[in-house]
Amino acid sequence: MTTALAPVTGSVHSWDVSTGVDGPGTRFVTFLSGCPLRCLYCQNPDTWLRDNGIRLGSDDILAEAAKYVPFIAASGGGATLSGGEPLQQPQFATALLRGFRDLGLHTALDTSGYLGGLAGDDLLDATDLVLLDIKAGQAQTYRRLTSRSLEPTLRFAERLAALGKPVWLRYVLVPGITDAPAEIGTVARFAAGLGNVERVDVLPLHTLGQAKWEALGRRFVLAETPGPTPEQVEDARAEFRACGLAAY
Repeated sequence: MTTALAPVTGSVHSWDVSTGVDGPGTRFVTFLSGCPLRCLYCQNPDTWLRDNGIRLGSDDILAEAAKYVPFIAASGGGATLSGGEPLQQPQFATALLRGFRDLGLHTALDTSGYLGGLAGDDLLDATDLVLLDIKAGQAQTYRRLTSRSLEPTLRFAERLAALGKPVWLRYVLVPGITDAPAEIGTVARFAAGLGNVERVDVLPLHTLGQAKWEALGRRFVLAETPGPTPEQVEDARAEFRACGLAAY
């Protein structure tokens, strides 16, 4: 049995209730502010800076989540921490995950894994599922997409595997960048070797965040990149399935 943590203050972008995209069932999703990555296809660049968020206590968020517990429980859902990058605020994330657990909710952490070294044992103990974004298989491609190194994410994935922590892998399919067989195949083989990846979600590139980039005075460099065709998406799923993974 966990001991409740004292309220912790953090920077929150927003919260929402969603179904089918942030873990199993209906989810209470809290988006934290702050992210070290600069993904070219980011749909929420307004979450990059922690100072852009609203300062709230963990007890404020938990009180809001408590309102939805009966509705969420009926769907077999839970609570998800997203962002931004939740691991940029590890103490706040830990307080929220443990608080959600105390409410009887299934917990999920949506992360790139780049800051996995900041995830303490308490945080992972309070996490039922990790939604892990591995954005490319080749180090050079990963840096082109995110401006950061791939290696920390791989180390975090291996740590989760050692703990037996369930993972849903997310892979964004970007024509001309991440759709190459070398990219997909490398990620698929790595994921299959972990032994704890329950499913892979192949997510087609979309440009819904372009207006946010422009509002921030930033150029959305993938504006002219077309989304993948249904055939390209299915080919990518087939690459993962060929390695024995369930892909959707």
